[in-house]
Amino acid sequence: MEDTICAIATSRMVGAISIIRVSGPKAISIVSKIFQGHDLKKVKSHTIHYGHIKVNDEIVDEVLVSVMLAPHTYTKEDVIEINSHGGINTTNKILEILLDKGCRLAEAGEFTKRAFLNGRLDLAEAESVNDLINAKTDMARKLALSNLSGNFSKEIKKVRQKITDIMANIEVNIDYPEYNDIEVVTNETLLPKLREVKEEVSHLLNNSKNSKLIKDGIDVAIVGMPNVGKSSILNRLLNEDKAIVTDIAGTTRDIVEGSITLNGFLINFIDTAGIRETKDVVEKMGVIKSKQVIADADLVIMVLSNNAKVSSYEQDLIKIIPENKRIIFVNKSDLDKKINLDLDYIMGNTKEINGLDTLKEKIITLLNLNSIDSGDLTYASNVRQINLLKKAQNSLEEAIKNISQNIPIDMIEIDVRKAWNNLGEIIGEVYEDELLDTLFSNFCVGK
Repeated sequence: MEDTICAIATSRMVGAISIIRVSGPKAISIVSKIFQGHDLKKVKSHTIHYGHIKVNDEIVDEVLVSVMLAPHTYTKEDVIEINSHGGINTTNKILEILLDKGCRLAEAGEFTKRAFLNGRLDLAEAESVNDLINAKTDMARKLALSNLSGNFSKEIKKVRQKITDIMANIEVNIDYPEYNDIEVVTNETLLPKLREVKEEVSHLLNNSKNSKLIKDGIDVAIVGMPNVGKSSILNRLLNEDKAIVTDIAGTTRDIVEGSITLNGFLINFIDTAGIRETKDVVEKMGVIKSKQVIADADLVIMVLSNNAKVSSYEQDLIKIIPENKRIIFVNKSDLDKKINLDLDYIMGNTKEINGLDTLKEKIITLLNLNSIDSGDLTYASNVRQINLLKKAQNSLEEAIKNISQNIPIDMIEIDVRKAWNNLGEIIGEVYEDELLDTLFSNFCVGK
């Protein structure tokens, strides 16, 4: 934290401009050594200044320098951003000069790590910075922005404060039993308070199931016998020739994937190899992988052919797919109808693009995508946060169970404190250095 760090904050590609970010106690003095223009030690905070980067009487680049003084900066340290021309060589040269003048190259995510350690962001807000950078859909962007604004953290802090009050009452009763003017905590008075807190944690946990759909998208497997048109359906849904299409059965030997945005959600379509008994070694491996994809997928589109009867093998395949994650699409509606099927299905074909809009609407309905309110995105945004919510929920459930068994209150307080610590880990009130190193290593260097 005593070092002054620097890094390239923009993509390392040819572009109009590049930004080199500097943060730390010597940011002003180091950049002043190489900036010819205004005296950066005398300028006001949050101002931009025109000049040149100059070393040994040689002009390196014509730049704009943004000066932001502590504590009103991203890291709460003095921060300077050098806006240079976007050439790769020029950007690297300025970075090299800064390192030579006393800066240290920032580690991945170190600017945001300093923002957390200096109290600018809590840990959940810091994680949302990376989510915002990597957002693939508008809904994912809104979720990240909501968490960056502290909406989720506020809910965690509210629940944690209620647990703090409960623990305080318990400890006062344990430490000062002789006082008559304090609230006496008994199992009967403690039970409704713990149930209320547990319900709030459960509510946050249930809502957070949507965060995976929003961030990572929904995996939809397209399965069926060879040559029923799976690859053609994939290509039409993606509006591009992603998969090879021929009249030869078994053309798709491996998994082919592609994504679209549907109702604000990322839909990851997976075209699998045709599932059938085969002696071909390569095709057999594709079939094995296809069955695994079916098991892992959030939704399965079972494709049948309109001009063929449903085989016993296809009937068995339909049975292994849970009804709540299955859509049956009967392809080749332009051919003579021979299919015999009593289940609900969508009819269409990929030549005239019939039925594909109905298929998309069915996906939205089956996954309840319309029910997710984009105006209320108070969700845990990653596995770490969700796991900690689960641990807090389990600890509170254990405390409630112990009350029913008349376990002494001082023992119940142990489980209550575990839940309090779990919630504290979510926002970084409780953390280990190893966790921070792992978490911020997933960030880009300039952030």
